[in-house]
Amino acid sequence: MSGTRILVVDDEDIVRISCKRTLEPEGYKVDLASSGTEALELFGRESYDLLLIDIKMPGIDGLQLLKEIKRLSPNQNVLMMTGYDTSENPIPPEAMCGADCLEKPFTPDDLADKINSALDK
Repeated sequence: MSGTRILVVDDEDIVRISCKRTLEPEGYKVDLASSGTEALELFGRESYDLLLIDIKMPGIDGLQLLKEIKRLSPNQNVLMMTGYDTSENPIPPEAMCGADCLEKPFTPDDLADKINSALDK
């Protein structure tokens, strides 16, 4: 995984920092964005192997960001995160643009497993 670049997008500091602390020791290069706007700026400057995006954020939410990312780069690998129970409130598959979802709270092992699975696609 050395050199694999991941952009973590979440409005919660603790989630961004936790992801970075989990992924960097595994050899991933991790950038952080606290908003959809910041993520689009970074995405315009850098190339990422995977984007890890929270669904619920103020301003540009994760689903809007996902749609824009897929418009700019249809093959971009994306993993969505949510703190909401998707079994009771399912997200329409067309809104997910084929992206998988990681439910919060998650353990470092859950995160690593989902990241590895997403990168293997």
